[in-house]
Amino acid sequence: MSPEKFGLPRMQFGVAAYAIVRDSEREAQQELQRITDVKQNAAGYQNYQQWLANTQLEQRVSLEEYSVSNRGLRSGLVGKPEQVVERIAEFEDAGVDLLLLQFSPQLEEMERFSSQVIQNEAKTLAKAV
Repeated sequence: MSPEKFGLPRMQFGVAAYAIVRDSEREAQQELQRITDVKQNAAGYQNYQQWLANTQLEQRVSLEEYSVSNRGLRSGLVGKPEQVVERIAEFEDAGVDLLLLQFSPQLEEMERFSSQVIQNEAKTLAKAV
């Protein structure tokens, strides 16, 4: 049954995602490696492991998830601008209405995402019309 049948609006869906956009796949993977390197904060990671050992919560937490708190790397928004655009399109095709994006450092990476993903995609769409 559709929600419209009951006078309800269509449901909306969002995904939390961490984005890494670089000019090459190699550069994107290097940045991913950098941000998921727990050796740079070994004491913090040891505390995290101790917490995991004593929690009732889901135990399948990877190094990437430790590094990016919202499990946003599972979204797959890591790569060249074209790859990230393709992945976003896959989310859209699946019915996702909203991406809650996380970046680090926030300002610099938001600007990169804007210029390399959003603005380039807008130009591509404008050419197609």
